[in-house]
Amino acid sequence: MDNLKKIGLTALGTALVASSAHAATMDVTGSTSLFFNGEDNSDLGNGWSMTDSIHFKASGEMDNGWTVSTAIELDAAGTNGTGAGADRSIAIDFGDMGKLTFSGDGGSGPIGAWDDVTPSANEEAHGVAVAGTQDGAANDAVDDNIFIFDYTAMDGIALKASYTPSNTTTSIDSSSELGVLYTGIDGLSVYAAMGENNDAANSADLSAFALKYAMGAITVGYQNNETDFGTGTADEDFTALGVSYAVSDDLSVSYNSSTIDYEASTKEDQEATGISFSYTSGGLTVSATHSTIDNVAGTSTADNTGYEVNFVFAF
Repeated sequence: MDNLKKIGLTALGTALVASSAHAATMDVTGSTSLFFNGEDNSDLGNGWSMTDSIHFKASGEMDNGWTVSTAIELDAAGTNGTGAGADRSIAIDFGDMGKLTFSGDGGSGPIGAWDDVTPSANEEAHGVAVAGTQDGAANDAVDDNIFIFDYTAMDGIALKASYTPSNTTTSIDSSSELGVLYTGIDGLSVYAAMGENNDAANSADLSAFALKYAMGAITVGYQNNETDFGTGTADEDFTALGVSYAVSDDLSVSYNSSTIDYEASTKEDQEATGISFSYTSGGLTVSATHSTIDNVAGTSTADNTGYEVNFVFAF
């Protein structure tokens, strides 16, 4: 009798699980690469390294028509203190009402996502590693455990917003951002975003503006970002220019430059220029950048050069 009860309960449990399940799709993609980096003004040692990344994504449609998906990246170079599998997110697509994403790691609001959209075949002008640590294009809040909302208001106008909750001393107060992307004219993209960084007591107001225009094989772009702190003299003004040329469907080249103008009188403008190329053949992409960065992080005695080559295999 006890065995019959066990069989009946097992069958009932199986039926309940089956009735609550929804059809889902699973996607697995990945890539690996060989990477070489060199610097003129430092003893770098072995410049060869590798990256590896496998993306898992599962999605399914609910009875009300919403699509729920979750994604995780297995990456040996994971961040957020968790090692492999750090990049992860869950998204709810409401259809015409937009999409809400909660990103545990690997996502960002409009300020971070659009920090430098000037066209490049490989790397930003200031993006190649050099001796010292160069300053980046934006100073957005930390992007761990962040809410991101994307909404297409009408043809040619897309909204992007984000909210980062407070988190003890890492983010002493919550931060938010709002951005608009206009693509209503063929070839033209206009980005505008504003927000705040409340990670520290001296909070900062942020803004970003960019134009990018494609004319046949040539794409040109301009970027301006501003960081205005409440007190002190730590304000920054970032500007960038870029032009790329598609030599063929497989080969592109680009030239990029950027400048960070510091409010602090003790710092010189950080100025960067970079030349890049990218060539794709099947699942292999070879790309490279050579950059010169003067006054790294505002230090007048730090003029450095760096270069990188990437061999990326996608599968």
